[in-house]
Amino acid sequence: MSLTVNSLRTALVPLSLALAIGGVGGFIFDWLTMPLAWLIGAMCFTTTAALSGVRMKIPAPLRNAMVMVIGLMMGSSFTPEVLDRAGQWVPSLAMLMVYIIVAGGLLFIILYWKFRYGLATAYFSAAPGGLNDMMIIGSAFGGDERIISLSHSVRILVTVLIIPFWFRFVYDYVPASNAATFGTFSDISYADLAILVACAVVGYAVARLMRITAAQLIGPLVFSAAVHLLGITDAKPPGLAITVAQWIIGAYIGSRFVGVSIRRVADVMATAVFGTVFLVVMAAFFALGLERLTGLPFTTLLLAFSPGGLPEMSLISLSLKADTAFVATHHLARITVIVILVPVVFRLIRGRFGERPGKTLD
Repeated sequence: MSLTVNSLRTALVPLSLALAIGGVGGFIFDWLTMPLAWLIGAMCFTTTAALSGVRMKIPAPLRNAMVMVIGLMMGSSFTPEVLDRAGQWVPSLAMLMVYIIVAGGLLFIILYWKFRYGLATAYFSAAPGGLNDMMIIGSAFGGDERIISLSHSVRILVTVLIIPFWFRFVYDYVPASNAATFGTFSDISYADLAILVACAVVGYAVARLMRITAAQLIGPLVFSAAVHLLGITDAKPPGLAITVAQWIIGAYIGSRFVGVSIRRVADVMATAVFGTVFLVVMAAFFALGLERLTGLPFTTLLLAFSPGGLPEMSLISLSLKADTAFVATHHLARITVIVILVPVVFRLIRGRFGERPGKTLD
């Protein structure tokens, strides 16, 4: 009996701490009318606590459930009207591929030659792909998975901080509440709610069977997009569900820094901050050029090219009332291209560069 109680306490205490600390951060940022308050507030407070030695954890299944909500939300932005505009996205999608090559390639060279990372570590730390994908593939090629994962964790953290605050203090944007943007549970019928839940569950199951990367996001997104494009429903997840998803995902990002010693990894974290700022600045240059070329809004293009995670950037685009379907499509294209092509390109360049001992956390 005591073993069961101890096991339960061991599981619940870290979760409760993460939720409580993240909740305080979200509430304070919301009170200050900060952009994406519940995501960024929870992320900032839990990151600070984790780096201070607080032991906390958001279980992956809980985080995945919240990501499914984000997938439903993203899919609901795909309407028949979106298809009419899809042809306008070809130039920006083409330039996105150029951005991946130029920005990722330059950052790789900087990490390899200037910061003395090992070849695989530098390459997969520089590639603006998904955290889990780059960590798994990078370690398979001999990279230091701790440096790779830390680099991408910091990239997501810094990108999510930079972009919303740029809009807040440069464009003087004051975000609306999630309830005002998405409505409440009373605004959605039981039938529509059942359709959304089915899209989440079935979409996730099918995506897992197909071994699709980020199945918890892509599956619900695709199924939600399908029912909205077909006109079966026009319902969106309620604002309260979006707020809870932001809160838990923010706490999850911060809790990933548990066990990280600032003193030991300060150099790697500083390098990751530099790399993130470099990628965001490059994204801004590409967005400015495309704005002149296509007439598409700079703000939407910047969100589409920014090197953040797909769930986080989609949340930001919704909070800032950008074209979420446009942003989501570009991030899906970025992640897909990187997962498919990055390992192939690495095999080609490995012989040209040669391997040498690089920086590690040992």
